[in-house]
Amino acid sequence: MENTLPPALQTRIETLLAEHPVILFMKGLPESPMCGFSAKAAAMLSHVGVPYHAVNILEDEELRQGLKVFGDWPTYPQLYVKGELLGGADIMGEMFQTGELAEALQTAYA
Repeated sequence: MENTLPPALQTRIETLLAEHPVILFMKGLPESPMCGFSAKAAAMLSHVGVPYHAVNILEDEELRQGLKVFGDWPTYPQLYVKGELLGGADIMGEMFQTGELAEALQTAYA
């Protein structure tokens, strides 16, 4: 998918990523996830214990659609660390099992 975002939306996404070293774009919020994958992702992040910012993409359709183009990733949740897309719940799960997730998250604040 070619990145053809409106400049204002591109800037908005880049600003969010710059302001938050670890950000999870999810359906719902950690305390009230709206899908199982988002619940799983939030639970892994909570278990690792590194602070993160969560954004409920169900409340912002422009952002929801724009992030799919921005990261070339069609599904949610999406975890970004230091501005880079790490992946969704499945990739997070694999990284959690090997300890790579904790390592990646800790580097965000190094």
